Amino acid sequence: MKEASKVVATEAALELIEIVKAKHGPVMFHQSGGCCDGSSPMCYAQGEFLIGDSDVWLGDIGGAPFYMSKSQYDYWKNTMLIIDVVPGRGGMFSLEGPEGRRFLTRSRMFTEEERHELGL
Repeated sequence: MKEASKVVATEAALELIEIVKAKHGPVMFHQSGGCCDGSSPMCYAQGEFLIGDSDVWLGDIGGAPFYMSKSQYDYWKNTMLIIDVVPGRGGMFSLEGPEGRRFLTRSRMFTEEERHELGL
């Protein structure tokens, strides 16, 4: 049985992560809270975005850590984030912008079995 995850990536997202890593080195993600870039997952060079006590690590996608603010996590904790890719430009600070594709967060509610496995 596959272990439940709080964040997963589609094949398209994993491919774009590899392209961005080849150009920029190790990367990390932070789920935008909806201010300037909607609710897009923002991709940064590791260390470019400061993670603090108010951020929650959800897991890794494509070898890149994925974080969300604690206040946003409290709202979304019963939801699996599914990172996908669509045509268009990403957030102005997100590294995938020049690629003509952008990361997009989709989601679904955890099943009862997944909630139990994750201790929610």
